[in-house]
Amino acid sequence: MTARFARRVGAVDRPRARGLADRETPLLGGLAMMAAVLVASLAFLNLAGDVGERMQGILLGALVITFVGALDDRFDLHPVVKFAGQVVAATIPVMAGVKVGNLTLPFLEPIDLGDAGGPITVLGLVFVMNVVNFSDGIDGLAAGVCAIAAIAFAIIAFDLHRGTAATLAAITAGAALGFLIHNFHPASVFMGDCGSNLLGLLLGCIAVEGAVKTQAVLALVFPLVVLAVPFLDTTFVVLKRLKYGRPVYVADQNHFHHRFARIGFSQRRTVLYLYAWTLCVAAFAIALRFVPYSDDGGDLNTGWTLVIAALGFVVLAASFYLVWVLEILKLRRMREHGLRRRDPQVTDAEIDRDVVEAIETGEFDAIRLEDVET
Repeated sequence: MTARFARRVGAVDRPRARGLADRETPLLGGLAMMAAVLVASLAFLNLAGDVGERMQGILLGALVITFVGALDDRFDLHPVVKFAGQVVAATIPVMAGVKVGNLTLPFLEPIDLGDAGGPITVLGLVFVMNVVNFSDGIDGLAAGVCAIAAIAFAIIAFDLHRGTAATLAAITAGAALGFLIHNFHPASVFMGDCGSNLLGLLLGCIAVEGAVKTQAVLALVFPLVVLAVPFLDTTFVVLKRLKYGRPVYVADQNHFHHRFARIGFSQRRTVLYLYAWTLCVAAFAIALRFVPYSDDGGDLNTGWTLVIAALGFVVLAASFYLVWVLEILKLRRMREHGLRRRDPQVTDAEIDRDVVEAIETGEFDAIRLEDVET
C-alpha cells in the first residue's frame, strides 16, 4: 500500500551515479513503520504518568520527523529545512522530559549537565537521526542494523528496569524487521528519509530513556557501542568530505557499503557482513552489562575482566578485518593485478601510490573478483 501511494505521489528513488540501486523504487516505507510503531505503542506502552508523558512526546516527535522526511522524499527539501525539521522533532520529546541531566562514566564522578542537558540531548538526537540517514544507502542495511541495535537496547533497558523504554525498543525492532521483509535486496520499497529519520529519533530516545538517564556505570557507553558501526561510517564519511572541502550534506560514494561494492561485493554480501559487524559490537555492549567483571565498588574481577578483554579483542579483530583486510589489502592485490596487466614493468612503489590515492579519494571502479582469480 505504501509503495503504491509513493508511486502515485511521485516519491520514487531513481538510479543515480552515487547510489547502488539499478531501478526505480518507491520511497515512503517509513510511513508503514510509523503506523506499526504507533499502533503497537498504543497497545503495549504505558502512556500514563510521567513516563507516559515522555512516551507521548517521543511518539509526537516521531510523527513530526516522519512528516518532514516524507516531504523530503517527495520534494527534496533544502538541507537547512531538513535540519530545522530534525531539530523541531527532537525538541518535542526533550520538552516532554526525554533529556539527560547528568552523565555517568566509568571511574569518574557523575557529570551534572544542568540547563545544558536539554540542548545537548536535542543535538544528540539530531546526530543519531543523521547517522541512520547517512547509512541508508543499500537495500536492507539501515533496517537491519537498526533492528539489531533496538534488540540490544531492549535487553539492556529491561535489565536496567526501564520497562517502558525496553518495550518501545522491542516495538522499534519489530517495525524495522517487518519492513526488512520488503527492503532486503532486491528491495521492493525504500524507507526513504521519513523512515531513516524515524528510526534514528526512536533509537536516540530509547538510548536516553533506557540507558543514558540511568545511574549505570556504563550508561553512556552502551549506545556508543551498540551504534558503533553507523557511527564509524558517518565519522569516516564526514571527515573525508571535510578533508576534500566538500559540503558535509552532499552525498558521495565513501560509505562502507560503497567501498565494499567497489572491491566486488554484492549488495547481499555487503549487508550480511555489516550485519555481522553490528551483531559483534551489540553483543559486546550486552556483555558489558551482564558479565560481572567488577563489583558495586568498582573493584575488578580478574577472571571476568579477562573475558571482557577477550570479547573486546574479538570485536576489534572483526572491525580490523572488515576495514583493513577486505577494503585495503584485497584492494591492493586487485589494483596490483590490473596495473601489472597493463604494464608488467610497474614497480611496487607505483602500486602503493596508486592504492593510497584510491583509498584517500574513494574514487576507483568496481573490480570483479573473477578478474583477479588465477
